Amino acid sequence: MPEQVSERIIFIAGPTASGKSAAALAIARALGGEIVNADAMQVYRDLRILTARPSPEDEAAAPHHVYGALPGEERCSAGRWAQMAAQALEEINARGKPAIIVGGTGLYFRALEDGLSPIPETPADMRERAAARHRELGAAAFRAEVIANDPTMQRLPQGDTQRLQRAWEVHAMTGKPLSYFQSLPRTPLVENVTARIVIEPARAHLYERCDSRAAEMMSDGAIEEVRALLSLGLDPALPVLKSLGVAEIAAMLSGDANATDTLAALQQNTRRFAKRQLTWFRNQAADWPRAASAGEAERAILDGLS
Repeated sequence: MPEQVSERIIFIAGPTASGKSAAALAIARALGGEIVNADAMQVYRDLRILTARPSPEDEAAAPHHVYGALPGEERCSAGRWAQMAAQALEEINARGKPAIIVGGTGLYFRALEDGLSPIPETPADMRERAAARHRELGAAAFRAEVIANDPTMQRLPQGDTQRLQRAWEVHAMTGKPLSYFQSLPRTPLVENVTARIVIEPARAHLYERCDSRAAEMMSDGAIEEVRALLSLGLDPALPVLKSLGVAEIAAMLSGDANATDTLAALQQNTRRFAKRQLTWFRNQAADWPRAASAGEAERAILDGLS
């Protein structure tokens, strides 16, 4: 794991469609800084439009890191992301530049500041064994088997297949329960964060932006992106296939929904996703300063550094 990073680091978080990428770019240009992605789906290269990754023009305006870094057939856990992000921060630090970490995945910010449990990564064949065991036993019996090996996993509902399979994989590979690794000390990857802010627009305005973004994605190439992704024949359990919008557009491509219903579903699910993100930041980042817009966040950060 890379060493701790302690130079100028700025955290910008917020729900989807809040304008956080625009704020990060404006601050990076003002400070000569570099941007690091903290969005779980923007890590993947397959869905630039559907995940609202920065455009090529934005990426040319300031250095961007950990965007489109992995193909969809790979899994990016919080631990793997933290390794990539910490490496990028070390390189930015070595250049003497400020780093702006921006995204909507709250767990990623926590991973940098609080550290992650040293849970071993499991190889692809072990993940395949876990999936096969889940299919063999069925959801209820598989959960029971996981709990028998690690009673603390009782907290996971039967439908949380991803976490249950992760617990099964770790135990099968190491002979130790997942909770053992979760109890080990954590090492923060960054210290002395210079500034942090959550962009939290008024709910009605945010929802309008969610609806507009969904419509723009549908007309700007998201359908073609999903068609290309589905043509790869990837495992449906992979994170990239759970990206917001994939299931909705896939239903349209299979003939189970028309374009109007697909857009309505994408808009509704985008609003629901934004609401869940808002709830997370209100509960888990309650002490972070707030801004109602990208412009307000930009001014607050730059004024605070002057």
